[in-house]
Amino acid sequence: MLTFIRSGPVLKLEGELTIFEAGEARARLREELHQAPLELDLSGVTEVDTAGIQVLLWLKREGKAAGTPVPFGNHSPAVVEVLDLLHLTGAFGDTLVIAPTSHPS
Repeated sequence: MLTFIRSGPVLKLEGELTIFEAGEARARLREELHQAPLELDLSGVTEVDTAGIQVLLWLKREGKAAGTPVPFGNHSPAVVEVLDLLHLTGAFGDTLVIAPTSHPS
């Protein structure tokens, strides 16, 4: 299940962004794109697959085409992991902040 929480220009996604939520996510994000400015907070995304990544790529492209770029921020570890796996960390043009991991001493 995916939840959308709007606070000013920031839209926070919480939950899974997979093939099961991709259609709903795309429809909702299409509506939100018309309420620019829009910033996407990905800190609450717990799981993402290639369908979810396609939605994010689509949103980037649509925002740019409409002249209202959509920055993504606060990428969750799940999002960073998939972007890294797919070698897409630089494709979105957003700054990724990777939290330090604790290493056993």
